[in-house]
Amino acid sequence: MNGFEIFLDSTLGRVLAAAVLGGLIGLERDKHGRAAGLRTHLLVSLGAAVFTILSAKIPGRADGLGFVADPGRIAAQVVTGIGFLGAGVILKTGRDVRGLTTAACLWTAAAVGMAAGAGQHGVGVVTTVVALLALILLKLVEHRYAKDSYRHLVVVTPLDVTASQVIDIVRAQGMKVLSCEIRRDFETARAETRLAVRLYHRGVTDKAAHAVIAALESSGVRLFSVHWGLG
Repeated sequence: MNGFEIFLDSTLGRVLAAAVLGGLIGLERDKHGRAAGLRTHLLVSLGAAVFTILSAKIPGRADGLGFVADPGRIAAQVVTGIGFLGAGVILKTGRDVRGLTTAACLWTAAAVGMAAGAGQHGVGVVTTVVALLALILLKLVEHRYAKDSYRHLVVVTPLDVTASQVIDIVRAQGMKVLSCEIRRDFETARAETRLAVRLYHRGVTDKAAHAVIAALESSGVRLFSVHWGLG
């Protein structure tokens, strides 16, 4: 073993390797403005490595009754504990769920940290590379094929505009109306049409949103406001 290999196999080397590998995953999340970014992933990987090192260094000891302590339980609890942290970054808005990828990244960062803490640097490096490729390259692939998305459309119009007029305009853009809710306020003489829609698209939904809003504006229907959001 050369000096670098000896350093990597040391406690300090394992801890630093975990910090670097976890930080690389966190850097990608931080670049996309996620709450759990560079620091969070680095600390998760670092903590997982330390727990794994402690598990290996604490010997199994027997008490007076003959029970033997299981040091492996320390590392095992990392898997359980990271689940609570991952659940905290998942947000559900209507039909849309956000944070699943970040939660999976935290889980992966913990696994990478445990690999580094156990001295399995090759496993940690390969896992980090595969994770980064999945986050960067597969995102480009996802934008190349069409898929279903669910959105919520709120259109505020005068009372004389019917919901069927709004629905016809939306359907003309190739969207399917899943549900419709109508609210009328006779004091302000306004009607609010709330639609849950499904669209089949490629890439982001910005173009679809612009198409719907442009169609509503050019239809001759008087509009007070239009809101396009997550379904």
